[in-house]
Amino acid sequence: MGFGRRIGDTLRVPGRGARRALTVLVVLAVAGGAGSAVALHAPTLVTDLGLVEPTAPPPPPAPQPVLRALAADAPLPTTAGLSEALDDAVEEMPGSFSGVVVDPASGTALWQSDPERALVPGSTTKLLTAAAALLTLNPTDRFVTRAVEGPDPGTVVLVGGGDPTLSTMPEGEESVYPDVPRLADLAAEVREEAQGPIERVLVDTSRYSGPGMAEGWVREDIAAGYITPIEPLMVDGGRIDPTLQNGTRVDDPALAAGRALAEELGVDPDAVEEGTAEPGASTLGAVGSAPVAELVEHLIRSSDNVLGETLAREVAIARDGEPTFEGAAEHTVAALAQAGFDPSGAELHDGSGLSTENVIPAGLLGSLLAAAAAPQGPDDTQFLRPIITGLPVAGGSGTLDDRFGRDAASAGGRGVVRAKTGTLTGLSSLAGVVTDADGRLLVFAFVSNGPSPATSRPRLDAMAAELSECGCR
Repeated sequence: MGFGRRIGDTLRVPGRGARRALTVLVVLAVAGGAGSAVALHAPTLVTDLGLVEPTAPPPPPAPQPVLRALAADAPLPTTAGLSEALDDAVEEMPGSFSGVVVDPASGTALWQSDPERALVPGSTTKLLTAAAALLTLNPTDRFVTRAVEGPDPGTVVLVGGGDPTLSTMPEGEESVYPDVPRLADLAAEVREEAQGPIERVLVDTSRYSGPGMAEGWVREDIAAGYITPIEPLMVDGGRIDPTLQNGTRVDDPALAAGRALAEELGVDPDAVEEGTAEPGASTLGAVGSAPVAELVEHLIRSSDNVLGETLAREVAIARDGEPTFEGAAEHTVAALAQAGFDPSGAELHDGSGLSTENVIPAGLLGSLLAAAAAPQGPDDTQFLRPIITGLPVAGGSGTLDDRFGRDAASAGGRGVVRAKTGTLTGLSSLAGVVTDADGRLLVFAFVSNGPSPATSRPRLDAMAAELSECGCR
């Protein structure tokens, strides 16, 4: 499937269907003396009475295309036109700003404002994490959680494989993650394979090392639902309620996962302890996550911090690095540099963007998105496409579902702008794709530091919407 079709499909926004009223004519004929009633229903009533000959219903109207693939020859905005559309907004933006607009077909920057200025990006950091994951990991790979025989009879060791999506939800009920593996299925496998009764559960978190909380994080964010200490074993991303994206998390996710398995197996959950699986221990059961490509899409759409951190650590492991915050940051940047991106000025301290110590130039965000959105060609980058397909739709999905309001200055971008958001105290960022009034696909990246998000977010949204409403020539 070509690039234009892919992007066209992902921009499809449900329209308002016209209400249709169906009137059914019911005639009651009372049978004299019998006290019974017969109901006759339109539209067959007249025909049934023999008043007219039956006729075939008219054929349905031929479907008319509404959304088409983007035209490859759509006119390109000019730098002067983009400056006229955006410069005043930048001039009026308080604090520090870095921004760029790129033509993904050529990779050319069409407009820029301090594109090499490294600012705190918030969750648009996840664009770097997602790109590094797709550059490093097989997109069809799954992260596997295993249960193996323990060192003592009756002991099971739950071994973390880097999957935060393992779920306690029963079959038929959904968590916040896609295509989740279920703890109940793993427990069923264990019961079937175990030799004798199960008396104890241990948890093995040896896949990752170092502290679970990054520089710049605060523990209050655990209760607030934004994060949990990063370990390679957890259920439902450490959430207490698996159905809430930002619901309160636990501060001991691996032990919580072990206790959940213990309850499934009828073992005392209070006896769960940390342990390490012995080399060559027999596997009693295993369940795997959704494929990496689907996890990346979910990461971009929902801005799930825990998933971002585990993907970053898996990048480090795949590149023979240390599975720590430092190792994940180092190898995320190294993966981008090895692929030909220029990470100059970027400094990472986590993979989610929750750290206020991260800084990234808007130019790097723009170049990553441009590669992900580029049409198919000799330098094929379609394997980065899950970054684009995962982008939230303005006013419609993910972290943009409540932005670009119908009465806002950015209303023109509803359904047309697709972007990753970033918000922390004193910073806002927005980076994504937009189709302009001439049908040209553009990439943009805007980062603002200093003003409150209440001030900067509507301004960034309005800038993106302005791109959607002008040909900028």
